[in-house]
Amino acid sequence: MATELAPGLIHHPGFLDATARARLASEIAAILAEAPPVTPRMPRTRKPFSVRMSNAGPLGWVSDVAGYRYQPDHPETGRPWPALPPTARAAWAALAAYPAPPEACLINLYAPGTRMGLHQDRDEADLAAPVVSLSLGAAALFRYGGLSRSGPTRSIRLQAGDALVMGGASRLVFHGIDRLYADGDLLAAADGPAFLPPGGRCNLTLRRVTVPGPA
Repeated sequence: MATELAPGLIHHPGFLDATARARLASEIAAILAEAPPVTPRMPRTRKPFSVRMSNAGPLGWVSDVAGYRYQPDHPETGRPWPALPPTARAAWAALAAYPAPPEACLINLYAPGTRMGLHQDRDEADLAAPVVSLSLGAAALFRYGGLSRSGPTRSIRLQAGDALVMGGASRLVFHGIDRLYADGDLLAAADGPAFLPPGGRCNLTLRRVTVPGPA
């Protein structure tokens, strides 16, 4: 059953069943073979992220010394990003309640011991569209707050197959991943994607980047 964690921040536990998780993992593996993961760097400090990333869709999010941005091609191979995975597109259609399709599917790959600090997803021109997140692999502690980085935060455990929608008043909340669970929840132990190390996690975030034109 879906839970509203905050206005517009909706947690859908177990949204993807075992069959859907396996199908999505296969689709991601094909994407990663065509668009190998890269290690982004912070624009100012050039410090590498601990999470490796790839993308699918017409646009992909990248970060390097030139800044945060969306672009249509892989930063190392120069090839266009692969098409959006069908299972993720179906999740957007079911959960986003938005008339236009996603344009970017950011694939975050967490090795055991990695995390992601509090941040906002605000590089998109269309902030009326939600961000839809899907989890595979190991469970993770997801932390979320408000519109200020220094504001109070709360945390929930995201399991393999969970979906999260950030929209409306929560579209720009600060959020991050504090830790992965080394105990390996049963869902992850049963069907962790082959492209992840044992105890690793994959998270997809589906985003609309540009404002849709008139119908």
